[in-house]
Amino acid sequence: MSETFTPTSALDEETARADVYGLFAQLFYAAPGEELLSALQVAPTEAAAQGGFLEEPWRHFVGTCRGLSATEVAAEYDALFGGVGRPEVYLYGSHYLSGFLNERPLARLREDLAALGLTRDDSMSETEDHFAYVCEVMRYLIAGDDVAVANLTRQREFFTTHLQPWGAALCEALQAHPRARFYRSLGAFTQAFLDVEQQGFDLLA
Repeated sequence: MSETFTPTSALDEETARADVYGLFAQLFYAAPGEELLSALQVAPTEAAAQGGFLEEPWRHFVGTCRGLSATEVAAEYDALFGGVGRPEVYLYGSHYLSGFLNERPLARLREDLAALGLTRDDSMSETEDHFAYVCEVMRYLIAGDDVAVANLTRQREFFTTHLQPWGAALCEALQAHPRARFYRSLGAFTQAFLDVEQQGFDLLA
């Protein structure tokens, strides 16, 4: 949700929101390949209206992308989120909300996903509280065709219950990690975007 709103921009705004969540889902689920990273490296950085809250963190993120190769980003992803045993940075909501994986926050999320008629694809190896999965659900709630599910009320409920309570902690962990470059910058942009989303949803309360 942008800080300014006009009726003629509503459709574009919703499409942009869905696209950002979709981008987060891709970048947090796996390191970007050559094609996606190349697209990010040439992405425009000038906002339609000067002074937008997201303009500077987006410009910084794109600039970071331009200074890295896909191989370097893949190595960073593995260093932060991969490895055997405890990762450097967790991508799971249950960790931030309860201190453990596969705990009550995941069970509640599964209950709410079932109520939305959503289930995890069997091909996905991660649990539903993975940040990428939660972002993909938000993308669906914005861009989906079923208006009974894809509407602002559902978006606000899902965001405030399953994303807002721990998204900031993840972003802070990324920005504080000494080995993070790509994901430090992405964490800063993600945090700025989530802040704007929260402000927008607060106006609906």
